[in-house]
Amino acid sequence: MKIISLKAENIKKLVAVEIKPDGNMVQITGKNGQGKTSVLDSIWWALSGAANIQGNPIRQGENKARIRLDLGEIVVERKFKKTEQGNTISSITVENAEGTAIKQPQTMLDKLIGELSFDPLMFARMSKKDQFEQLKRFVPDVDFEAIERAHEEDYDKRTNVNRQALEARTIEKNIFVALPAGTKAIDESALVDELEAAGQFNTAIETRRANREKVAAEAMAFQEKNNRLVKEANELQAKAEEKMAESQVAIKEAVRLQAKLAEAPPLPTPKDVTPIKDRITEARKINEAVKLIEQKAKLISNAEQFEEESACITAQINERNKDKQAKIAKVKLPVAGLGFGDGEILLDGIQFAQASDAEQLRASCSMAMALNPELRVIRVRDGSLLDEDGMKMLEEMANDKDYQVWIEVVGTGKVGFVLEDGHVTEAKKLQEAI
Repeated sequence: MKIISLKAENIKKLVAVEIKPDGNMVQITGKNGQGKTSVLDSIWWALSGAANIQGNPIRQGENKARIRLDLGEIVVERKFKKTEQGNTISSITVENAEGTAIKQPQTMLDKLIGELSFDPLMFARMSKKDQFEQLKRFVPDVDFEAIERAHEEDYDKRTNVNRQALEARTIEKNIFVALPAGTKAIDESALVDELEAAGQFNTAIETRRANREKVAAEAMAFQEKNNRLVKEANELQAKAEEKMAESQVAIKEAVRLQAKLAEAPPLPTPKDVTPIKDRITEARKINEAVKLIEQKAKLISNAEQFEEESACITAQINERNKDKQAKIAKVKLPVAGLGFGDGEILLDGIQFAQASDAEQLRASCSMAMALNPELRVIRVRDGSLLDEDGMKMLEEMANDKDYQVWIEVVGTGKVGFVLEDGHVTEAKKLQEAI
């Protein structure tokens, strides 16, 4: 649908205008303050909901206003009225070509209006995020939010895994072991048992030596006793016989003990435990080194596992991106060369904001047209910002894609519908002016 005719009375600066477009390029020209913007606002207010209408849509000094928009298949009429309290209320009716009123007219109109229909250049002025959101509409099979969430989770997971791998590699590189390859741990317990047995053997020798020294001491004591008794016998003649008897006994005991000592075998040489202690010390050094080797091997294994896990995560991310790109490739986007970057849109592989003004204009208008396939009407409020090449491009797009472009241009009124004091003074052909 396109606009066949527009009638507006008492809308903002308009007194009464009627415009019947001829062609796809509808240029509204005139000096500032003559009602050009009011014409484009009339189209928007006729179709959009009451929430999108300015607070004072009625011309100053008037109490009523009306907009009638003939779209061929339907006719839209919106009326405005001031209440006694000074507020403005509006009502809308929509009739089909046969004159039958349509129920729930605003609901029907909302389905026709594209978000960029009445300001396609808004797309070029959007933030990167909003441009990205607009383009996503053309790829409904791709859940960008879910992919982004999955990416973020994998990025965090991969960062943690890489950190653990780096820590394992760092610790492993700081472990230095100088042992021949294949060195095995030594059984320290066997050496300790050997040391204990040697200690027990030497203790037994010392015990036997102490016993022999004790026996020698006892023999010496008896000898001394004998000497003392002999002396006492000499001194005590009265007790000589008794003491001599005791002396004989002492002598016999001394002889017996001395004979026992003489018959005892020589004591064995004590075992030297120093080599065993040295071997234990060396075994402990080797075992400590073997533990370090095992720790180093474990760290290497952990690092390899973390690195493998990181590679798997990267593969998952790449697979999601590949699947996303495959789905995007199947969709025909509204502009050739338009695509998705990282949270922003690209045009021919570069950031959209870095594209030329002409490329941004073409892309923005193409987006507006693609988002508005039913109501083929587009409004451009900043037409004065376009140079001659931009105007020509816009006209070519309107004709090629069969869209009606209403454009507001500040000027002396040489082209299009000329507004003056809220009236259309004349209409001049765009082609003739060019």
